[in-house]
Amino acid sequence: MERYEYLLLMVGCLILTAPLEILGAGVYRQARRTAAAIIPVALVFIGWDLIAIAGDVWSYNPRFVSGIDIGIMPVEELMFFFVVPLCGLLTYSAVSTILGWMSRRRSEHRVSR
Repeated sequence: MERYEYLLLMVGCLILTAPLEILGAGVYRQARRTAAAIIPVALVFIGWDLIAIAGDVWSYNPRFVSGIDIGIMPVEELMFFFVVPLCGLLTYSAVSTILGWMSRRRSEHRVSR
């Protein structure tokens, strides 16, 4: 099971944050906007990673990765650059929505006094 820890961590992040789609502004429902936010940054950091891997600046412990590589990069590392920002967007969207609800409730409460 050790071999799939990184992969399971990425899947777990997606599963845990998926319900936040219901609370937020619809990160999954705004696919183009989500892609525009994630892809440019992911490409920069994927490039950075590829340079570091090729230059032996860092590597990945084979005990904790699946062994599935895309080029010289473990699939888990590639997933990281899309999964973590996506989870961040889901969380940000949900928290913003909840804070908006709370702010409106406070405003309504002040008005009704």
